Amino acid sequence: MRRCILEEACRQVGDAAMKGQDNYGAYNFSHHSILVFTEISPFCEGFHELFGLGSLGILSRSFRKDAVEVVYESFGVGFSITELEDDQASSVASDNPSSISMDRMIIAANLLPLKAKRRPDNKGWSFTWDDDSLLFQLKDGFPEDMEVLYVGSLNVDVDPIEQDDVAQLLLDRFGCVPTFLPPNLIEKFYDGFCKKQLWSLFHYMLPFSADHGGRFDQSDWESYVAANKLFSQKVIEVINPEDDFVWIHDYHLMVLPTFLRRRFNRLRMGFFLHSPFPSSEIYRTLPVREEILKALLNSDLIGFHTFDYARHFLSCCSRMLGLEYQSKRGYIGLDYYGRTVGIKIMPVGIHMGQIESIMKLPDKEWRVGNLQQQFSGKTVFLGVDDLDIFKGINLKLLAMEQMLKLHPTWQNRAVLIQIANPSKGKSGIDMDEIETEIQESCKRINSQFGNPGYQPIIYINTPLSVAERVAYYSIAECVVVTAVRDGMNLTPYEYIACRQSGPKKSMLVVSEFIGCSPSLSGAIRVNPWNVESTGEAMNEAISMSDSEKELRHEKHYRYVSTHDVGYWSRSFLQDMERTCADHFRKRCWGIGLGFGFRVVSLDPNFRKLSIDDIVSAYIKAKKRAILLDYDGTVMPQNSIIKTPSRQVISILERLSGDVNNTVFIVSGRGRESLSKAFSPCKNLGIAAEHGYFMRWSRDVEWETCGHSTDFGWMKMVEPVMKLYTESTDGSSIERKESAMVWQYRDADPRFGFAQAKEMLDHLESVLANEPVAVKSGQYIVEVKPQEASKGMVAEKIFMSMAEKGKQADFVLCIGDDRSDEDMFEIIGNAISKNMLSVNTTVFACTVGQKPSKAKYYLDDTSEVILMLENLAEATDTPVTSEDESE
Repeated sequence: MRRCILEEACRQVGDAAMKGQDNYGAYNFSHHSILVFTEISPFCEGFHELFGLGSLGILSRSFRKDAVEVVYESFGVGFSITELEDDQASSVASDNPSSISMDRMIIAANLLPLKAKRRPDNKGWSFTWDDDSLLFQLKDGFPEDMEVLYVGSLNVDVDPIEQDDVAQLLLDRFGCVPTFLPPNLIEKFYDGFCKKQLWSLFHYMLPFSADHGGRFDQSDWESYVAANKLFSQKVIEVINPEDDFVWIHDYHLMVLPTFLRRRFNRLRMGFFLHSPFPSSEIYRTLPVREEILKALLNSDLIGFHTFDYARHFLSCCSRMLGLEYQSKRGYIGLDYYGRTVGIKIMPVGIHMGQIESIMKLPDKEWRVGNLQQQFSGKTVFLGVDDLDIFKGINLKLLAMEQMLKLHPTWQNRAVLIQIANPSKGKSGIDMDEIETEIQESCKRINSQFGNPGYQPIIYINTPLSVAERVAYYSIAECVVVTAVRDGMNLTPYEYIACRQSGPKKSMLVVSEFIGCSPSLSGAIRVNPWNVESTGEAMNEAISMSDSEKELRHEKHYRYVSTHDVGYWSRSFLQDMERTCADHFRKRCWGIGLGFGFRVVSLDPNFRKLSIDDIVSAYIKAKKRAILLDYDGTVMPQNSIIKTPSRQVISILERLSGDVNNTVFIVSGRGRESLSKAFSPCKNLGIAAEHGYFMRWSRDVEWETCGHSTDFGWMKMVEPVMKLYTESTDGSSIERKESAMVWQYRDADPRFGFAQAKEMLDHLESVLANEPVAVKSGQYIVEVKPQEASKGMVAEKIFMSMAEKGKQADFVLCIGDDRSDEDMFEIIGNAISKNMLSVNTTVFACTVGQKPSKAKYYLDDTSEVILMLENLAEATDTPVTSEDESE
């Protein structure tokens, strides 16, 4: 049965967890019975982790989909599943895309790009496209044959009785799927969490008090989650998950990706943030910071207007989730449980066609003529801003006042026309206070510098159409934007486009804190808080020669005209296609509760190591080679105690005690510490310092595998490492016999990573002519002889066994670090180089799900030890006195 009870129960638990109750203990799970048979399935793997069954010691290798019985007292009912229909052929997580493919774009946003009004007879509604909506305009960048569906809410309250009829009308005529939010939910979702929390915080306003910014309210967050879930249900109603793209817009729907990813593992999904993303120091004050980050990472592509916003997001991912980004061929990506989440940096543009068509309207000349007559002989500054606390309108007025004071020649000549668009919703602070401040500044400045025929400030606080704005752009000598924080701000772009058909001059004074600033290299950038310097910038802008104004305009127009809204949406779609190209090639399944949910995505050839399979192969083999890394493999990476447990020693004693086994610990640690740690293991081989030193058993002398005995280069390395250690709190130097290591595990992760990267370049330059290799690893930078590598250790062991007529027919190699990839690579080529026979069974295994040259993985050190223990139990060949004499 397609919608089984178990699936619904899982969803209930997930939904509860999304409300902040994601502590397993909160549910008082009671695992009464589990019937286990045959082989694992991805469903059972996810179920096994989801409900924490590992605590019962039950191995997931035994599950079968059609024979599972689980009873949970926390739900108040017991239920059993005796038949779980295998509907893989039609599953939304199918491994194969549909044979008939027609790409379609579903755009999800808070508001639909529609205008709605009641009919004059009050019977029904009238709907038209909102030509000014960015969501409507972005269709220009998509292929002509791509169907576009919109999912969002309406800005009017539709009676529940009318909702079905309105929904059908909008779907049929506009391709829009409305999400009807109850009024009480809208208040807490939009006015509460969106505006008072996210919008304020993303614009760098911390909630210092209940009246200033608004404190975090758990019920507002729950409403935000509930609203996002309603949006997800509307997307699910119309989606074809194998063929459709989903593009989610802005901070209103930041947790929507998790709801959709929970249902469709391979859905092609992007998210674009139209507001700033704050620095980690600001963002980390949000109580639900990790929930939102994890939700966004369920997207395939996350877009930002500027590098600064993307950098802040990546910094938050690093500091709060421990994720580091990589840049390949110009593309930035985060590896998240085997999925690559792309990061897109692309400022949105304007709709050039709309501006150009308005410029050709018959009444355009009439509008412009009236304004030219009204401001004849005047030099016009123009400001066009929404009326909110972050647009810095009053700072602009004060800058104008400063300019008139310091440059009196502009008195009676310079005019600032400030257009203030009405505020959108509630922002957590009384707009009347802002309006009053602006009105008082206008009154004071006009009183001080005005006269009967001249007013330096013209304040317009009524809504203007695009055509009216275009007329003002046409007469303005300079546009001034002094927002203290703004996601993008397209006013300068519109102004530049409008000036192309008239005097090809467009001077700009723009705040350095707005998203469009980096793309306007010819603008005069200002710190709006510095009123004096902004006033000077305004004077400089209108005092500049016409030839220079024209050059700056040409430079700006080339950018604005080629980077319009169509270019932006086309570029985003292309990056979504690229990022999602291998969706159906990988094996995927979802695990985790609430906003801890994520999709594990693995290469088809990369799978979890089965204990049953390896034990079976181990028993059949005659000669075995077992190579084990130490830190992060048999010893947890962050363990304070660095000596192996009695359990590990006992396992290695039994494994190495079998005459058919050659067992080695292959580590970057020094030989003295490794000798001491594994002294009870008589027959255990050790390769220390990445194989520079080797010994085959406890009573055998150490061999030096490297040819170099001159370590004079250490005198060059030490001062460089000391320099970085002194400037990086939490870092230290470890000097080995053949190598030197700088580790920064206890340092600030971002700073330590940056310092390590710089040190790597520094050392490579200093040691260019030395026979050493400079490598980075997990929180380390290491300098060691070139010939020392774990790959060379593996090669030497295989060759030695073959020369003695004991060629290995079973190989197990486990590691967790980059240095272990050398072993995996050698093992991959060992058969072709005749070091191993074609019949050799090879298990190259990495610890953790991550890109690797190994074909198997185990999740952590506990699983490694469990697997080795199973091998040790299968070891039944005693060491005889004759064997020992050999």
